[in-house]
Formats: sequence, C-alpha cells, structure tokens
Amino acid sequence: MSGLMNFVILVPSSFFLVALIKFLHDYLWIPLRIQHMLNSQGIKGPRYKFIYGNNDEATQMTKEALSKPMALTHDIFPRVQPHIYSCINRYGRNFLYWDGVRPELVISEPELIKEVLKNSEKTFPKRKPTIFINKLLGNGLVTVEGEKWVKQRKLANNVFHGESLKDMRPGIIASVETMLKKWKGQVGKEIEVFHEFKLLTSEVISRTAFGSSYLEGEKIFEMLNKLSIVLSRNLSNTGIPLFVKLQKPADMLEAEELAKGIQDSVSKIVKTREDKVVKGEADNFGIDFLGLLINAYHDTDENNKLSLEDLVDECKTFYFAGQDTVNSLLAWMVLLLASHGDWQEKARREVIEIFGNQYPNSEGLSKLKIMTMIINESLRLYGPAVGLLRKVRLGNLVLPADIDILIANVALYHDPQQWGDDVHLFKPERFAEGVAKATNYNTAAFCPFGLGPRTCVGTTFALMEAKIAVSMILQRYTISLSPAYVHAPVSIITVKPQHGIQVILESLHHDA
Repeated sequence: MSGLMNFVILVPSSFFLVALIKFLHDYLWIPLRIQHMLNSQGIKGPRYKFIYGNNDEATQMTKEALSKPMALTHDIFPRVQPHIYSCINRYGRNFLYWDGVRPELVISEPELIKEVLKNSEKTFPKRKPTIFINKLLGNGLVTVEGEKWVKQRKLANNVFHGESLKDMRPGIIASVETMLKKWKGQVGKEIEVFHEFKLLTSEVISRTAFGSSYLEGEKIFEMLNKLSIVLSRNLSNTGIPLFVKLQKPADMLEAEELAKGIQDSVSKIVKTREDKVVKGEADNFGIDFLGLLINAYHDTDENNKLSLEDLVDECKTFYFAGQDTVNSLLAWMVLLLASHGDWQEKARREVIEIFGNQYPNSEGLSKLKIMTMIINESLRLYGPAVGLLRKVRLGNLVLPADIDILIANVALYHDPQQWGDDVHLFKPERFAEGVAKATNYNTAAFCPFGLGPRTCVGTTFALMEAKIAVSMILQRYTISLSPAYVHAPVSIITVKPQHGIQVILESLHHDA
C-alpha cells in the first residue's frame, strides 16, 4: 500500500518537475543564452526580465508619452515609439529588445533593412502572427506564407494592377463626390477630416473591391475597428500560453466574438453574391476582388482553390488594409497642407493646370509631380506602419534560431543621418528629383509600402485614391487648421491622430 502511495505521489511530482524545468529552460535559460550570444557580437539592448521581457517599461513609457499632447512639430518618433526611441539613443541603430520572452533584433540601418526585405521569403519569412493579429487578419495576404501566399497574391495582382485600376477610378470619384456634397453645408465651419476620410475610404474599398457600399459593410468596418483597438491594447501584454488557455482574458473573449461576427457578416455578403448566380440574376460572380475570390472558392482545381476560411480572411485583410492605410495618409496630408499654405497653393495650381475643374483622369494623375512630392513627404513624416516584423532562421546567419527582426520605420524616416538636420521639417522638395535621389539611391531608406516580393499589392491603388481625393478637395476649397486642433499622433496599427484633425474649409467656387 505504501508503495502505491509513493507511486501516486511520485508521478505528479515528476510531471511537475519536468514542467518546471521546461518552463525555466524556455523563460530563463534560452533568453539569457540569446542575450549573451548577441552581446558578444556587439549587439546590446535592455536586459531581459523574467517572463515580461521589456514590455512593462515599454507600456509605461508609451502611457506617459500619450498622456499629453505635443507641440505642432513632426518629430513624432519619441511619442509613437518612446521605448524604441530611448533604446536607439542608448544602444545604437541596431539593438536587442524583448517582447516578453520573444527576442527582437530591432534594425534601422537602410543596408540591413534592404537585405531583409529584398531577400527570399525562405530566409526572412514573416513572423507568425499573434493571437490578436490572427483574429484581425487571419490567413490573409498580409500574414500568409508559402504556396498559399503565391496563390492569394496572384489573385490580388489581377485586381490592383493595369486596366482594373483604371476601371476603379470612376468609383473613387463618385465616393469623393458624395463626401464633397456633404461638405457644402459645412463651409466656414469646423470639420473633423480623419472621421470623414474613414467614411470615404470605407466606401471606396466597399465599392471598388466588393461591389457594395459602406452602409452594407458598415458592421464589418465597425467590428474591424474595435478589433484593431483590442489588438493595440495587447501589443505589449505578456502571458504564459498555458495560463491564457486555462482562463482567457476579457480582451481575448472580445476578440473571438468580434472575429466570429466578422466571419458571419462576410459569409452573408458572399452568399448574397452566390445566390444571384443560382437564381439567374447574374451570369457570374463578378470581376471585382470579391468575384475573383468566390470564383477561386468554387474552382475545381485544388492548386487554385480557396477554402471558405481563406476567402473570409482575404476579405477581412482588404476591408481593413484598404481602408486604414489610405485613411491615415489622407488625414496627415490634409494636416500638412493646412499647416503649410504655400505648398497647398502649389498643389492647387498644379491640379487646376492639369484638370481644370474637371474630374481627375488617369493620364493627368500620372503628371501630378508636386502632389507626388507631398504624398512622399507625408508618408515619411507620418508613415502608416511604424514597423515591419520578419523572422530569421539559422543558416549562414550569426543569429540564434527563431529570433524576430523588427524594422523600425519611424526611426529610419526621422533619422538626421539619412535625411539631414531638417529631418523633422515638412519639405516636399526633398523628393523633387524622385525617391532615388532623395534617398541617395538607397531603396530601403524609404519604403512606406514595403520592399521586395512582399511590397503592398495595393500601393498603386492607395496612391491613386489619395491623388484623386486631394485633387478634388483642392479644386473646391482652401483648408486651414482649426484652433481646436490638438496634435497627438498615436500608433493604433497605423499612425493616427488621437483626437482627430479639425480643419476649416473656405469655398473657391469651383464645381467639378
């Protein structure tokens, strides 16, 4: 009997001991070994703290930075990424950082960035998405890898390139026209343009990619927005996976509920399109992005076929990315034009010279040199993405297996070594002779939409939308900044104005 009792006690104790050893190995031994390995190669950084890494300090610094507005300057780096800013000043342009137990090699040197982004996907694949990113984007084009990425990228290329883009121009113009008609009653009054552009970009992606309207996709956009806020709240949260599984935090439960709601809503839109074909109301599923996805879902060739889950995830990705990035770009462009009347007037003269009072056409859009300079400088100062994550595997690299690489875009775009002492000033003339000359022919020094094989597939679409929208605004209004505006950039997936952007419009009496 005593032998049995000993056995009953010994077995759980053994399991507990093994689990404890594994826990200490993963959460203490491996981080300390990686830290020593990189320190010996001259790569320094804040020391690893058990379980939490450097996240507590990052959270506290971010909270402190966001607690007060900043002066109307464009030196946003210390505010949107105070922990990265502090580490670069202390440890140099490349350093080791700890996202909980996950090591990140943070880099902001253009040559290293080019090596990472232009290298093959097998050498520098994307980091496996966190639970919250997975809920937001699933296995969409932004996060997926391998053959599945090739398949989904090919589908997206068919929609966001060439003649398909020209066909989207009337839809963008119609959406902007709807917004401007609403603005007619607001002349001389304060308008919050970040919200206005949120509605506009949601309408544009709904109309051009999904053949619907903002009202039809409104519920999806609301849920995606809520999910992005939940994700941002948890970027620096650290948890032990076993404990998280045993008792899910409130944010995890909310994220799961939102993800389920988005899936149900997208599935309804897909079924509506399918039903029209079944009932004979349409000959095919359509030639827009949603139509191509549904065709792939029904494809009998397994090499081309998409699962329903992949279809939904791709819709989520393009609903979110197609709206969020351009929303931020337009808002910051208007802020910069409202703050720099000389450049606003230069852009307006160019627009009137090329288009007169007519709607922007494809040929004219390609001739907007000053507008392109302003867009590039806006993307440099207020680029949507504050960082890009990649994964590194052992090979010929002198790095530990499975370390993540974080490309610190904001650090690079606000680096005086790269851009000069006037780095924090709005000076579109830097791009007067093109991006190559502005970056001293270093392609990685300015890549707001990525670089290499995973360059954003919607780049041309986003730039076309921005040019059309700003051109049509400048044809009709002068823009000045409201005295009520509070400058407070914040990173919530993309760089956004924490309190919106308030401007005042005055009519030029030009009707397109």
